[in-house]
Amino acid sequence: MHIRKATKYLKDVTLQSNVCHSVFIMVELFARVWIPDPEEVWKSAELLKDYKPGDKVLLLHLEEGKDLEYRLDPKTKELPHLRNPDILVGENDLTALSYLHEPAVLHNLRVRFIDSKLIYTYCGIVLVAINPYEQLPIYGEDIINAYSGQNMGDMDPHIFAVAEEAYKQMARDERNQSIIVSGESGAGKTVSAKYAMRYFATVSGSASEANVEEKVLASNPIMESIGNAKTTRNDNSSRFGKYIEIGFDKRYRIIGANMRTYLLEKSRVVFQAEEERNYHIFYQLCASAKLPEFKMLRLGNANHFHYTKQGGSPVIEGIDDAKEMAHTRQACTLLGISESYQMGIFRILAGILHLGNVGFTSRDSDSCTIPPKHEPLSIFCDLMGVDYEEMCHWLCHRKLATATETYIKPISKLQATNARDALAKHIYAKLFNWIVDHVNQALHSAVKQHSFIGVLDIYGFETFEINSFEQFCINYANEKLQQQFNLHVFKLEQEEYMKEQIPWTLIDFYDNQPCINLIESKLGILDLLDEECKMPKGTDDTWAQKLYNTHLNKCALFEKPRMSNKAFIIQHFADKVEYQCEGFLEKNKDTVFEEHIKVLKSSKFKMLPELFQDDEKAISPTSATSSGRTPLTRIPAKPTKGRPGQTAKEHKKTVGHQFRNSLHLLMETLNATTPHYVRCIKPNDFKFPFTFDEKRAVQQLRACGVLETIRISAAGFPSRWTYQEFFSRYRVLMKQKDVLSDRKQTCKNVLEKLVPDKDKYQFGKTKIFFRAGQVAYLEKLRADKLRAACIRIQKTIRGWLLRKKYLRMRKAAITVQRHVRGYQARCYAKFLRRTKAATIIQKYWRMYVAHRKYKIKRAATIVLQSYLRGYLARNRYRKIFREHKAVIIQKWVRGWLARTCYKRSMHAIIYLQCCFRRMMAKRELKKLKIEARSVERYKKLHIGMENKIMQLQRKVDEQNKDYKCLMEKLTSLEGIYNSETEKLRSDLERLQLSEEEAKVATGRVLSLQEEVAKLRKDLEQTRSEKKSIEERADRYKQETEQVVSTLKEENTLLKQEKEALNHLIVEQAKEITETMEKKLVEETKQLELDLNDERLRYQNLLNEFSRLEERYDDLKEEMTLMLNVPKPGHKRTDSTHSSNESEYTFSSEIAETEDITLRTEEPSEKKVPLDMSLFLKLQKRVTELEQERQELESENKKLKNELNELRKALSEKSAPEVTAPGAPAYRVLMEQLTSVSEELDVRKEEVLILRSQLVSQKEAIQPKDDKNTMTDATVLLEDVQKMKDKGEIAQAYIGLKETNRLLESQLQSQKRSHENEAEALRGEIQSLKEENNRQQQLLAQNLQLPPEARIEASLQHEITRLTNENLYFEELYADDPKKYQSYRISLYKRMIDLMEQLEKQDKTVRKLKKQLKVFAKKIGELEVGQMENISPGQIIDEPIRPVNIPRKEKDFQGMLEYKKEDEQKLVKNLILELKPRGVAVNLIPGLPAYILFMCVRHADYLNDDQKVRSLLTSTINSIKKVLKKRGDDFETVSFWLSNTCRFLHCLKQYSGEEGFMKHNTSRQNEHCLTNFDLAEYRQVLSDLAIQIYQQLVRVLENILQPMIVSGMLEHETIQGVSGVKPTGLRKRTSSIADEGTYTLDSILRQLGSFHSVMCQHGMDPELIKQVAKQMFYIVGAVTLNNLLLRKDMCSWSKGMQIRYNVSQLEEWLRDKNLMNSGAKETLEPLIQAAQLLQVKKKTDDDAEAICSMCNALTTAQIVKVLNLYTPVNEFEERVSVSFIRTIQMRLRDRKDSPQLLMDAKHIFPVTFPFNPSSLALETIQIPASLGLGFISRV
Repeated sequence: MHIRKATKYLKDVTLQSNVCHSVFIMVELFARVWIPDPEEVWKSAELLKDYKPGDKVLLLHLEEGKDLEYRLDPKTKELPHLRNPDILVGENDLTALSYLHEPAVLHNLRVRFIDSKLIYTYCGIVLVAINPYEQLPIYGEDIINAYSGQNMGDMDPHIFAVAEEAYKQMARDERNQSIIVSGESGAGKTVSAKYAMRYFATVSGSASEANVEEKVLASNPIMESIGNAKTTRNDNSSRFGKYIEIGFDKRYRIIGANMRTYLLEKSRVVFQAEEERNYHIFYQLCASAKLPEFKMLRLGNANHFHYTKQGGSPVIEGIDDAKEMAHTRQACTLLGISESYQMGIFRILAGILHLGNVGFTSRDSDSCTIPPKHEPLSIFCDLMGVDYEEMCHWLCHRKLATATETYIKPISKLQATNARDALAKHIYAKLFNWIVDHVNQALHSAVKQHSFIGVLDIYGFETFEINSFEQFCINYANEKLQQQFNLHVFKLEQEEYMKEQIPWTLIDFYDNQPCINLIESKLGILDLLDEECKMPKGTDDTWAQKLYNTHLNKCALFEKPRMSNKAFIIQHFADKVEYQCEGFLEKNKDTVFEEHIKVLKSSKFKMLPELFQDDEKAISPTSATSSGRTPLTRIPAKPTKGRPGQTAKEHKKTVGHQFRNSLHLLMETLNATTPHYVRCIKPNDFKFPFTFDEKRAVQQLRACGVLETIRISAAGFPSRWTYQEFFSRYRVLMKQKDVLSDRKQTCKNVLEKLVPDKDKYQFGKTKIFFRAGQVAYLEKLRADKLRAACIRIQKTIRGWLLRKKYLRMRKAAITVQRHVRGYQARCYAKFLRRTKAATIIQKYWRMYVAHRKYKIKRAATIVLQSYLRGYLARNRYRKIFREHKAVIIQKWVRGWLARTCYKRSMHAIIYLQCCFRRMMAKRELKKLKIEARSVERYKKLHIGMENKIMQLQRKVDEQNKDYKCLMEKLTSLEGIYNSETEKLRSDLERLQLSEEEAKVATGRVLSLQEEVAKLRKDLEQTRSEKKSIEERADRYKQETEQVVSTLKEENTLLKQEKEALNHLIVEQAKEITETMEKKLVEETKQLELDLNDERLRYQNLLNEFSRLEERYDDLKEEMTLMLNVPKPGHKRTDSTHSSNESEYTFSSEIAETEDITLRTEEPSEKKVPLDMSLFLKLQKRVTELEQERQELESENKKLKNELNELRKALSEKSAPEVTAPGAPAYRVLMEQLTSVSEELDVRKEEVLILRSQLVSQKEAIQPKDDKNTMTDATVLLEDVQKMKDKGEIAQAYIGLKETNRLLESQLQSQKRSHENEAEALRGEIQSLKEENNRQQQLLAQNLQLPPEARIEASLQHEITRLTNENLYFEELYADDPKKYQSYRISLYKRMIDLMEQLEKQDKTVRKLKKQLKVFAKKIGELEVGQMENISPGQIIDEPIRPVNIPRKEKDFQGMLEYKKEDEQKLVKNLILELKPRGVAVNLIPGLPAYILFMCVRHADYLNDDQKVRSLLTSTINSIKKVLKKRGDDFETVSFWLSNTCRFLHCLKQYSGEEGFMKHNTSRQNEHCLTNFDLAEYRQVLSDLAIQIYQQLVRVLENILQPMIVSGMLEHETIQGVSGVKPTGLRKRTSSIADEGTYTLDSILRQLGSFHSVMCQHGMDPELIKQVAKQMFYIVGAVTLNNLLLRKDMCSWSKGMQIRYNVSQLEEWLRDKNLMNSGAKETLEPLIQAAQLLQVKKKTDDDAEAICSMCNALTTAQIVKVLNLYTPVNEFEERVSVSFIRTIQMRLRDRKDSPQLLMDAKHIFPVTFPFNPSSLALETIQIPASLGLGFISRV
């Protein structure tokens, strides 16, 4: 060992001397280094002074701001480790670091884990996985698909990348693989192994329908429940090792699996440390104890049992044991473990728990007893099915056997307790092995295994304060694995050098074979342990003494502790470990009393004896591997049977011996496979998410061999570059003359100049190999060169900017001077002109002022004189005038006083008379009020109702404006309403006249009463009452004035309220309008989204249907091939044909009965297929009417809501007395409205009744009826609709009818009868006129038709006449449903008779046609025989026979005729054997579609529905067959997509529907289909086109997929923009050979090829746009997904490269005129990701800009890009963690998908807009190359 240490030291010194030149250059001022630190392990510092050889102290500046003097080791004089450049920090592969040492590795892992949240890192061939203690969204199926098929170095490190590499190497090298997952407890080994198995299950799939991959994954929850437990370091720690072999067949699909387990920790069953738990299954049982099926187990809380409460932590936070129990049982069921066996397992486990509660009572020091009827033991015996007394006896006694006799000896309480625990452990171990065997049975496959991938999940190196036998075995296994790892790493390293032909001396590496020999060799630790176990009185102390005597001072790796004689120390590869000898012998023996086993074997519980069978009997058939190895989980106790005389020592092997054998077998397996290593690291002991403890990490890195890999790599040439990568990176260090065409020679020349020492690098065949530190040196030279270039560029640009600024300033100064001087000259000239002008102005101004003063003085004098003279004259006049007026006033005042006195007397007398007369009139009025009350009430009600009628009229007018579509139906009703209104107005006038007469009569009565009162009263009474009346009059006057004032105030308030309400109503109306508009826009958008979603779902269903259809066809073909001999009487039909027939062939009970009757009547003749056009149209019409009914019901609901709102408004609004809620008029109005709504409900019920009658009548219609008979049902529904409209309109004027119904009932009834009679007569006259005209037209038309057509036309006319008659009688019997029903039945009978007559006529016509053909053949034969004897002149003069030319046809009608037997030939030549390339180039686009449609037209012309159906079905099935056969050829799929769409457009264009006919010419409209409605087949063709489109997308996706990543990301379209960073070992994988590099031009050429093919095939422009959109989406999604999974691609330069590539794609869109296709928008996420790579990422403003810019990216994608952002040059900066958190805070309210990757398989829903063809059918020529000579033009 000392020799090896010395060799290692010398090697390190040599390495240090090799790099001393570069180190001295690098260790200069401001160089950064690593220094040891007791807390942080390594600290970063910066040199404050250059290092010179011989210096003993380095002046350093720590990052925390302190200065430090670092003393070098005087012995080694080693310099501190140098830090790597910042651009290398965070690399995916640790071997890409220039300086390979422990601090660099630790720092790189910490940066990736803490800053970038990346848990996986490569270290050469090792994947380092750090447990994040947090659930990460990086294991979904989208991530699996992204890693599938990728090279290992091309994607970011991931467990899926390792699994993919193993899977590909297994397929390529045909060599078994293994993935070794190691690490200490809590590091995530089990989870990593689980994800690796999930990857294999997802990628490969099972070879059978048994879902083997699900069973493989289902084994995990079972094994975790019985083999995992909570420890202080891990909540789900695996307490056993397992090796799972996943088997694959020759096609590399999963066929099964096999599991081997190692060293189950049995002691955990009976003992748990503080804060730990027993195995999960026990707590799951206790949590599920209340289930009915578990009542018999008599379980309770986990704290009730001794074996589950010792740790004091029975619950794991966030884990529901009851749910986990359900998952475990579900997994057992999936693996085929029956319910009875499951209950048996739970019964045994419950028995173990109850056994732990069995207590012992000491009788004396050597014996003990169990209390009588001890409940725990009784439950245990009941569950296990054993005798209570026997088990109780043997728990307290043991049997001792000698050579002659057998003794039964009592045991002490401690011994009994240990025996009880040993029994519990043994039962659990046996049960564990039994479950593993059954899992292997379930995973076993009968198919022969071709290869396998093994996943080893084994414990890592362990060292605790107290280490016992378990830790010794674990560390022994890790020593073996580490040795295998070192050998494999060294082997790979040597192979790389040999392959590149690099000369190097073999390096010494740490070999731990001495440590392994110490443990397993002869007289090693295990050997001595087994020997001591065989000794009768062997103890742990005697064994320790043997160890000291054998190995102490003889083996350098073995030591003895100073303070202990019961322990020993072993120097493992990772660290020194002290083991306590106590318990080693007992655990190695694994002793269980044989009597206990015998009691259990005698159990009545059948499952229990199975656990204790011999090993050979217990092995399951699937437990052996392909090589016949037996599982390594067997750790049996004493065998149940033995030979007579066999000693107890031979009963079984020790645990150590078994473990050593199983470990040797495991190593043999691993050595026979290609290993892949996953090292799991536990970042901290507290399970904190994303918290990195450097001390713990370094311990594990040293223990797991990662640093050893680094050391082996650093010993040689760790940095490796291809020549092209080196040239691209360090091109800046070369001069132009150095660049040669030979890249290899160029790199050699440059390196010789840059690095004079040739030992620092080596040139291989394809790579350059560098010593450690040389890449950093080259990076420094490159950074210095770039820095110098930047300085020069800055200097030049700054000088240029300053010179430019100076010239601008000089030019500006001259311009300013010129303008200032001109301004000054102009100002001086202006001053001179102003001075002269001022002098002249002063002269004239002074003259003007003097003249003005004179005029003012003169005018003032004259004014004074005039005013004074006038004042004197007016005074004299006023005096005379006043005297005259005084005389007049005296006269008038005296007269007024006399008249006033007279008037006052007369007014008093008249007032007294009035008061008296009023009193008398009131008395008489009381009598008259009773008589006139009804008239007054009617008058008031009439006034209120008139107002309401007007309001309802306005409401009706508004509704009529909103529903313009109903105006035609409402016109007649409005006329009726106006006439009734006129009548009511005349009635109102008549009532007003009568009211006036009543008023006159009332006035007369009052006058007579007043006269009688005057005569009766006495004048004396009037005088006496005069005073009282005057007083009353005064009071009344005052009260009246007060009432008037209050009314005026109230009126003003009401006016103000009215104005305010009007204003509020206007504002609310505006708000409602705005909100409704917004809602309308939102609803429109939402409806569009829902439509697209529904369309997408429908198309996905079509895709799934086509896939299942193909699967069905394949299975059917396989069944046919397997059976070979078909069943008698069974004829196989094509599945596609059958599916189409079942989908598009309609039948009904009536049709079936009709067929039966026809068969019975005419058995000898062939039956004509049913014409279902009328039935289809009826169904379609019924669905339309159903939609209209729903719309009208929604309108009714709206009207009801409006009525309710009107009621609320009337009840809430303060209205006059008449319309107040309590007023009679209001109540009457509300009653009328209620009656209106009730009548509306009645009408709705009538509509439903009529609709049900219509449906029943529709079902009664015979399906052979002509399509013209559709009018009767349609008119019936229209009439029902009219009735419904009347019901809706009735609410507008029904109240008006109610008010005067009592007054004019007789008049209305007479008028109605008169009008009905007149209307009926007018209708009869009109119908007779129309019938007469129709008969005349029909007669004229029939005379022009041939005789055959006349019969059919007459029948059609008869059907039309009956339909019209049906409508007439329908209106006539509208009030009597029974009569109408009987009439309908008679009508149907007549229609059936007509149809039978029509069929008979058709048959006779066919017979006649056949006879004509026979006669024509005979005549032709006769003519041929006579032509030889007749001259040409005779032939010309001979008259033409009418039989040969039945109709004169000059032009081609655009139809093609073929025989029925030629249909298969037509389909074969036109579809199945047609070559798309020749057709597309030489013929018109869509020619097959035109030919097929013209054949369909001819069949329609012949009215042959059988021929139409057969042709369309054969066409659809043939297209499907072609696409199934050549579905991977883009041209074929594109060709048939184009022709299918053209065929679909032809069916629409010539369907005869108005919406399609408006695009046609008049000639094209003549070619429309006349007999058949092929709308259903249009839907079938549309679905077929959707399936073809989806297949087209899949084809182009398969073509584009390999190009996208290389062309969009990896290839440098702009040369030199993105410099290549130093790469690690994983950059170039050996999984596949290079297949050529794709560029962006390759993608553009491929896109152009797709576009040209689609254009050649005549594909619709809109469809081409949709294909382009889909192609660009695929390009954008795949590029973005790879960008999100590749850290090396997330840089500023790569963002520029991506934006340039996107601009080229946009340019392609512009060239192809596809910018409006929506394709550019699909690239928006990729564009924003590229912009995100290029924008500034420092301040809050930058964060705000990023959040607003990246609206097409999700929050997860933005954060991922920022985390992955990697600087390529030193001038770039990393994104800080605080900035990323700022982004997350700003985006926390954004509601987007949490999914990281885009769905690259997503297909947009496709639509086929109608695209009519301008090509005339009669002009189409059929080329002879198609082989369609049997088709004739018609």
